[in-house]
Amino acid sequence: MTDPDVTAWRSHMCGALSVEQVGQQVRLAGWVHRRREHGLVLFVDLRDRAGLVQLVFDAQLSEEALQQAGDLRSEYVIAVGGEVVARSEDAVNPAIATGAVEVRVATVQVLNTSEVPPVQVDDQVAEAAEDVRLKYRFLDLRRTRPQEILRLRHEVLLAARGYLDGRGFMEIETPILTRPTPEGARDYLVPSRNFPGSFYALPQSPQIFKQILMVAGFDRYFQIARCFRDEDMRADRQAEFTQIDIEASFVDEEDIQRLVEGLMVQLFAAADVKLDTPFPRMSYDDAMLRYGSDKPDLRFGLEITDVSEVVQGRGFRVFDDVVGKGGVVRGLAWPGGAAIPRARIDALTEQCRQWGAGGLVWIKMGSDGVKSPVAKFLGDEGCRQAAMAVGAGEGDLALLVADSKSVAARVLGNLRLWLAERLELIPSAPARETVFKMLWVTDFPLLEWNEEDQRFYACHHPFTSPRMEDLERLESDPSSIRARAYDLVVNGSEIGGGSIRIHSRAVQDRVFRALGIGAEEATRKFDFLLQALSYGAPPHGGIALGVERIIMALTGASSIRDVIAFPKTTSASDLMTGAPAPLDEGQLKELFLKFVPPPRK
Repeated sequence: MTDPDVTAWRSHMCGALSVEQVGQQVRLAGWVHRRREHGLVLFVDLRDRAGLVQLVFDAQLSEEALQQAGDLRSEYVIAVGGEVVARSEDAVNPAIATGAVEVRVATVQVLNTSEVPPVQVDDQVAEAAEDVRLKYRFLDLRRTRPQEILRLRHEVLLAARGYLDGRGFMEIETPILTRPTPEGARDYLVPSRNFPGSFYALPQSPQIFKQILMVAGFDRYFQIARCFRDEDMRADRQAEFTQIDIEASFVDEEDIQRLVEGLMVQLFAAADVKLDTPFPRMSYDDAMLRYGSDKPDLRFGLEITDVSEVVQGRGFRVFDDVVGKGGVVRGLAWPGGAAIPRARIDALTEQCRQWGAGGLVWIKMGSDGVKSPVAKFLGDEGCRQAAMAVGAGEGDLALLVADSKSVAARVLGNLRLWLAERLELIPSAPARETVFKMLWVTDFPLLEWNEEDQRFYACHHPFTSPRMEDLERLESDPSSIRARAYDLVVNGSEIGGGSIRIHSRAVQDRVFRALGIGAEEATRKFDFLLQALSYGAPPHGGIALGVERIIMALTGASSIRDVIAFPKTTSASDLMTGAPAPLDEGQLKELFLKFVPPPRK
């Protein structure tokens, strides 16, 4: 079988040469990485996708090649021919894979020149600003780091396909142009030329189509799916992203979770990371109580504790009023925090207010006794009991928040992460040395109440099945219904979410009504799904795993933009291509559209 690396221009990849090729004549092609002159000898590092190799241009071997090489500059594209030789012992470069050899060049051909690049490809040079790197992404992608990330991404997706194919899953593509959806994030809309006034939507996920595939009897489906959401960008969110989408029939939660655990073992092995299974499980309620988050980072402690019973009825009206109205008093300990000056605590209190708290109560457990602004209400013993209840000992600082359950969870969850960063509880290390704490979060609420809209919304999506033992309360107590949903979390980042779906038309109708979607609206928007559920839909469920978030975890990337070949900025623009771009009048007319400028602010 022909070596795929062999072409008309090269016999080997630059980064693949080793002592095994010493004495061989080779043809190489790539980019000039850097050059160094030493009298009558010129050294050039030649780079391709596989890595670097040092070229030697020597007048004793070829004066013509040396003269040609004199004009070479960074990022010129060249092809060379020469002999692989071993470097002398004192010249070996252990920093590169090819550091034991070099190529003595006999012939050189300049295939293309290059202007001075605005982005330096040399990894020894400081990175350019991100907007410059994104504008010249074709240069930025030549750097070692992006190439390693995209190579790992390829290997992860290859492993996913192999694993799922080996377990009977079929890869099926679902439509990109589909119907706008009424729930979730905003859709990206595409006007239809053939149906004036009507629009397609780019899919937020293949959710409905993969459920219909289950009704169609395909049993096991997967897809490396492109998804689109018109929402604000974050460090871990892009307007378009990729997910490993999975659905199976005749399964329950444990079946999907076992399948995914095996998949994650394979995906992480692509980065030489070993995972232990099974992953631990934690209920949503437990996660919110102990960590203030539905995606808790388990690499450190700092657990949150409810101290409502400890402090209630001790004469501090704020605590008594909050608990009396159904709220909570919860807190955590700052190890060694008793030495923190008052000004710093005041600044932290203000930060907690920005997170939504009414305030922050602190208790210092110093060697000289207990100090707290609420000691006059709780007494020293009451303060000590409250501090000890959150795990604070001598030398520590107890921090308490009194508010509704949701506000207390959000504030203390943020405070927990803030403390972990300042206490360096998550040591920075190369991605390969990172400790990966995997977790399934289960038993989410099916519905959540939106105070502003005065209606319920689906916590995951409206096709998630409720727990059957809760179903009888769907109309009488909707907020108490638990969903058959599960999220996969690694180190405080949600990398996947799934559920067992509703396969009964009657149950789907009831859930739509609980969401304020009447029969007429449901028929107008979801008739094809409701029809499918009426014709023998099997029990089914699945999950969607975020490819970018998995690669972020494996590489230690701090931004999702670092793990995508051509990402968008935080404003969802593409600096390289200039997208989005306006249409001319002719294009708008063809689509029966007219641009109306936004009102001036």
